[in-house]
Amino acid sequence: MSSEHTTWADLAIDLYDKLTGRGAEITYHFEDFEIDVPDMVAPEPKYAKWRFNGVLKIRTRDEQSTE
Repeated sequence: MSSEHTTWADLAIDLYDKLTGRGAEITYHFEDFEIDVPDMVAPEPKYAKWRFNGVLKIRTRDEQSTE
């Protein structure tokens, strides 16, 4: 992985690329997590508030896998 990530998105993409095809699983646990999500990439976007309380799992697998 690159050690020069400039955003969290870059880090996540690099990590996902490394794990894809290896049967990896990334699990996030959220407790009363809130994030304001912009409706567009613009100087003055409107925001929607997203709330998470629970588990988000991201699984990767090779297309040829029998899992």
